[in-house]
Amino acid sequence: MSQHDKTNKVLSRHLATRRGTAENKVREPKTGQTINTTGLTKGKEVQSVDSPAEVFIICAHGVCSFFRTPRETHTDEAVIMSTGRFQIGRDKFRLHMVTWNVATAEPPEDVTSLLYLDVQPPTDIYVIGLQEVNARPVRFISDLLMEDSWSHIFMNTLAPRGFVKVTSVRMQGLLLLMFAKQIHLPYIRNFQTTYTRTGIFGYWGNKGAVSVRFSFYGHMICFLNCHLAAHMNYALQRVDEFEYILESQEFDISDTPHVLDHKVAFCFGDLNFRIADHGLHFLRSSINSGRLHLLWDKDQLITMKKKEPFLQEFEEGALNFKPTYKFVRNSDTYDTSSPKTWLGFNGKKRKPAWTDRILWRIKPKSPPEEEEDEKALTSTDGGQNKYPIMVTQEKYVSDMSYGVSDHKPVIGTFSLELRKYFDTPLVHISPVGVWSGDQNGLLNYTIQEDFMSSTWDWIGLYKVGFKSASDYETFYWVRQGDLPEINEVIQISVNKDEIPLLGGQHVLGYYSTNMQSLVGISDTFNIMESKRAATEGLIPENINGLN
Repeated sequence: MSQHDKTNKVLSRHLATRRGTAENKVREPKTGQTINTTGLTKGKEVQSVDSPAEVFIICAHGVCSFFRTPRETHTDEAVIMSTGRFQIGRDKFRLHMVTWNVATAEPPEDVTSLLYLDVQPPTDIYVIGLQEVNARPVRFISDLLMEDSWSHIFMNTLAPRGFVKVTSVRMQGLLLLMFAKQIHLPYIRNFQTTYTRTGIFGYWGNKGAVSVRFSFYGHMICFLNCHLAAHMNYALQRVDEFEYILESQEFDISDTPHVLDHKVAFCFGDLNFRIADHGLHFLRSSINSGRLHLLWDKDQLITMKKKEPFLQEFEEGALNFKPTYKFVRNSDTYDTSSPKTWLGFNGKKRKPAWTDRILWRIKPKSPPEEEEDEKALTSTDGGQNKYPIMVTQEKYVSDMSYGVSDHKPVIGTFSLELRKYFDTPLVHISPVGVWSGDQNGLLNYTIQEDFMSSTWDWIGLYKVGFKSASDYETFYWVRQGDLPEINEVIQISVNKDEIPLLGGQHVLGYYSTNMQSLVGISDTFNIMESKRAATEGLIPENINGLN
């Protein structure tokens, strides 16, 4: 029996057991604690309301449960100081971003040069935004059932380096992927995704934006991948679309309901702003001679920033790389031919442009006279002003070596300097003793802090180099009876038939079905090769790039 067949068999057996369980619980909030509810909605991953209620959800395995949840709150100064969880020093993290309009192309064989895999200090988070991913109906349906080809190549490249796909969101050709180093997974919480259509008056998703927001060690961060209206004459429409997206995208979090409510917001993608006025000859001459600064004052985004107050809050690095659009595919030559208009007539010749951009915004501090009033309404601003997150851009470049698209990818690397609001995972988990397929195993887990734990939570066994939370070898349900008390050690027996015969390096991960994330990861441990493996002549297979 293959490992996947065994996993399906284990899942079926567990589901049958679960269906016979009379009561499936989620941890109740403590007496006097404010609560709200969290569930799933179309287009958004989590939804909240302000009154206690039971909510019906679909969990990761397609089964359903009723649960009750504590209200999500952000840690303010009083809580930090009273619990002793506030970190005095600052920590630096490296963020690596890629934006690329792939023009319906299939991915190249190798994307390693896009990712700076050997940079020092190493990257902590990757955020990759793609536009115009192939979204023809048959292909789009196929991608909904299985990971699309672009997700596959990034997952296959990053997983052997210890990066796990945290989440992704797709709207037709727009795709946003987020990866994090395994050690950070328990500290990335409360993430949600959403989208906004702007094509054909908001009815079509060929243009618009997809976003993901999350808490990183307690700091609220949002990433917005955009594809705005095309063509030279629509600069004002692009600005209107961008402003509409920022105002209309909503998250079901009371303190950060919109993109601009987050401490840091990164907005990037094919923003489609062009270089106005300058003629094609002057553009070519300036690009070929490396005098790119001569073109900046006619870049539509730079020009619009001088007029639009909301754009002035965004920062962007210097455009010291060649315009990224439009190229003849598989070449470094700009395509300056005349495009066909919708009536079939030739338009003006295309001019190179910096259509692909990465912007970021730090939430402005509240004016002193407003701080006291706002502190009464939200816990965010006190932490915002006293415990800021510092963003420093280290690189803003384009990689001209890729030719599958008529756009070149743009790379931005950043240093995020912050104080951690917490550094303890919600769940501590560890194997007990020696594991092998010749004997039953044991594992311990402990809930270390109140959260939306549930009897539908499960513990996955992952081979080192796993790609996502669903990329487990097998899984085990948490205790089926009453929810454990805080700091209570729970021990689970693992049947030897559920332990991989070939063994190898593994980790255990506690998956919260309500938070939709891994909230605890064990240290790496070795499963001994079973005697049955040698008897049956099993050969180690290459898993996620690792033997």
